[in-house]
Amino acid sequence: MEEADAPPDQLINVHHDVLQLTDKEQQLLHHQDSRGLVGNFQQEKLEREAGKNWDKFYKRNETRFFKDRHWTTREFQELIGCGEGTRTLLEVGCGVGNFIYPLLEDDLDLFVYACDFSPRAVEFVKSHPKYDESKIRAFEYDITKDDLNSKVGDAVDIISTIFVLSAVHPDKFKDVVSNLYRCLRPGGMVLLRDYGLNDMAMLRFAPGSKLGERFYVRQDGTRAYYFTREEISQLFTNAGFEVSSVHYVHRQTVNKKEGVNAQRVFIQGKFLKP
Repeated sequence: MEEADAPPDQLINVHHDVLQLTDKEQQLLHHQDSRGLVGNFQQEKLEREAGKNWDKFYKRNETRFFKDRHWTTREFQELIGCGEGTRTLLEVGCGVGNFIYPLLEDDLDLFVYACDFSPRAVEFVKSHPKYDESKIRAFEYDITKDDLNSKVGDAVDIISTIFVLSAVHPDKFKDVVSNLYRCLRPGGMVLLRDYGLNDMAMLRFAPGSKLGERFYVRQDGTRAYYFTREEISQLFTNAGFEVSSVHYVHRQTVNKKEGVNAQRVFIQGKFLKP
């Protein structure tokens, strides 16, 4: 969330190492622990109401919050294809369509399945003037469930998961990735971008927001997890994937008017089903 979907600015770097924090930033992380973890009762409530909280998010923000993701074909050239005919893309956590509609504008030879936890988000996708069921089929779905291939089959060419896995409880990461594996054809690929360790947004959480190691709740009840490169690689390899690439993306956000110079850190990866 937050600035994660803003178009990349001129200060972008790809790194294989973790962003090193200053002493002041280290103190911010230590300060987060001053009130301990959110209690079990509240954590269980957040898990039960995860879908409801995201639905409230889209009710409040409608289609205004995230910017269209016009950077995806540059970062993930696999989306462009090589003239091999119509391929099937599954976008997990489609939101209101900021990923899929720029792709359709590029007239790529794709048929898109688009699913989201929030029924309100799915309705925004369907109400878009370019929604056409000959090219895209949107539906509500909880990606932690184990029957996704009953919706899309088991021969999807590409799966995209963009700032999605971080919103899931860490106990369910394994279930989600196994679910994705079952949907892909052999030779298919998962394209991922998500929050990385020591991202600016991670440092900004106040005491009382921490759910677990690198796992936080925002004021609106939605949650965010911050991944390491090694962790995301192991998660996918344990499910049977081969790692094509995985790295940190560091983006410096500068606001001279407000005197803000902030480092965004994302994790980006491509994972192949043998």
